[in-house]
Amino acid sequence: MTLKRISLLCAVAIAVSSLTLVSASAAERPTSVAGCAKPTSKAHEPATVKQPSAPDKKLAKTMTIKTNCGVITIALNPAAAQTVTNLSTLARSKYFDGTFCHRLTTEGIYVLQCGDPSAQGNGSPGTWKGYKDENLPTKTILTYPAGTVAMANSGPNTNGSQFFLVYKDTALPPSYTIWGKIKTGLPLLLKVEKVGAYKVDDASGKGYYAGDGYPVQPIEIKSVTVR
Repeated sequence: MTLKRISLLCAVAIAVSSLTLVSASAAERPTSVAGCAKPTSKAHEPATVKQPSAPDKKLAKTMTIKTNCGVITIALNPAAAQTVTNLSTLARSKYFDGTFCHRLTTEGIYVLQCGDPSAQGNGSPGTWKGYKDENLPTKTILTYPAGTVAMANSGPNTNGSQFFLVYKDTALPPSYTIWGKIKTGLPLLLKVEKVGAYKVDDASGKGYYAGDGYPVQPIEIKSVTVR
């Protein structure tokens, strides 16, 4: 199973409202994580940001993602210098501020995917060209251990702004640039996993739990900073 950009089956308006479930038994499951605030952002078109042409001479070392559910800090990996530069540029431009993590996968692979302001899984910075893959895994079995932060893509050298946070050990093809490691916030991601993911039934318009879909507990990125 690859981490290609996907189209959501529902609008963000549904994602930030209460989830109506097809199954009565499913309705007994929690639909929120304690301590999470109600999101206030809306999906929007990705901003146009000038794409860096070369890695920063002095790379940022830490990324801090403030969400409506808590803070996630990431140690940035200098082995992915161009990727770190590009994401740092986006963070400084407030590209990620007021966006949603649009995909949660709880079966087969264990990731939360973020970085698309449109929340549709196909957005990227306006005018950017896909950039090279870096620091790909060398292990043949456990390619993306828990705590890994990597780029989502739709094929070789198609990186943009979307990335995924690995909250449990995950085996994927070694095709996704690893650019960081989660320092704090992993317990939060595990709580989000327990609440689950959902899709929407086209015929009834009702939500149902799915192993790959939109997080039942909306994860809103309030701000992203690097230093």
